[in-house]
Amino acid sequence: MKRAIAALVALALSFTLATHLAVTDDTQSFSETYPAVVCPPTLAGLSSQISISSPKIQFQRLENRSTKTMPFKTLRYPVSKDSLVISASGVTPVIWQSRASSWAGGTICSGPTSSQWFVGGSADVTTRGRLMVINSGLSEAIVDVQAFSENGKQPLKSLNLKSKSYTVVSLDSLAIGDKQLTVHVVPRSGRINAFMIDERVAGLKTLGGDIVNPITSESKLLVIPAIPNQQPKKGQKTTGAHTLRILAPSDMDTNFTLELLSADGRFVPVGFSSRKILAGVVTEFSLSPKISASAFAVRIKSEEPVVAAISSNVTIKGRSDFVWSVPTLALVPMSIAMTGLSPLIAFAGDSIAIKMQVTLVNGKTTFTTIKGSDIATWRVPKAARSISILKVSEGSYAGALVASDNGYGYIPITPGSLLAKVETPRSNIRVLNP
Repeated sequence: MKRAIAALVALALSFTLATHLAVTDDTQSFSETYPAVVCPPTLAGLSSQISISSPKIQFQRLENRSTKTMPFKTLRYPVSKDSLVISASGVTPVIWQSRASSWAGGTICSGPTSSQWFVGGSADVTTRGRLMVINSGLSEAIVDVQAFSENGKQPLKSLNLKSKSYTVVSLDSLAIGDKQLTVHVVPRSGRINAFMIDERVAGLKTLGGDIVNPITSESKLLVIPAIPNQQPKKGQKTTGAHTLRILAPSDMDTNFTLELLSADGRFVPVGFSSRKILAGVVTEFSLSPKISASAFAVRIKSEEPVVAAISSNVTIKGRSDFVWSVPTLALVPMSIAMTGLSPLIAFAGDSIAIKMQVTLVNGKTTFTTIKGSDIATWRVPKAARSISILKVSEGSYAGALVASDNGYGYIPITPGSLLAKVETPRSNIRVLNP
């Protein structure tokens, strides 16, 4: 009997040891790469320049059926028409678009995404706005475009895109005659990016325009870190007006609170404490803070997930323009190209501590640390080709405000693509000798 028990124990130990050896011998290897990013096309009448971090970075034109890439050979590249697909290697390119003596706006070139919210634009008689949907993949794509307005949820629009192509949708076709637009772009298949231009005119008079940057998802907490606040010039009585546009896309009404962060302090403006909005209906509120700061931030807390943005009226060389400032994700270590822009970057958070590296056009690098509470601003040097955020305090957000001869724009400080980790196949002799 004792011999039988001993034999069973030995057998169990053998199985345990064999299993342990099999597990410990199971090594894996991974390949890490940054997905290519996509820039919007340049539509008729517009001009575009892409800021990149190195002239050696490779790109290809979207509608070129060849997969061959070529180097930029410059740090700021003019785009005449086609969308570009860029192997950015972790440094996010930035594109600046404008219409001469009318408006300007900026956005990052980004990787494919499963959801994009555009809080901005209009579908009334003043609009010349367009939604650009890009399929940079090698197979056909199907994309659903769901619009909301002050009149609620609109009929769903589905788009079919060929491989390596893009289509342009007029905003007035999404909610005819409505003024307050929010658009959700959801791909069913394909490598999809979308971009929106909000451009408005009244007869022959231009009312300005901007690129509406996307929001990846609705949330109960939104932080818009950079909102321009132009002070009245001599002879003017008021500053530029601001409008909050907000939507609760679920089936439940919700209450939200808006908190304003500025160098003049943190406070909840009158009328923005526990404000109710209806589900599925785009709602707007006027915001006129009495502050002296040139930029401010807002923090929105809601009982149900929402999307929101703030439009601000600005004046450039005596002409009227407007800017859409949108929420960003919490800041993470990243790098972004800045050649030719020199924006004012606003950081928002309870306790801000950001360590940054600035790479200049001549290749030299400098370091700076940004500290503050609620909000802190920093001007990017004119000679900068890129900035890298090395260390960041928890719960910090950032956005950039750019002024040019043609207009004023907003750029979210967020990575265009994240490092993707893919397991690489390895040989296994057991395949040949089962």
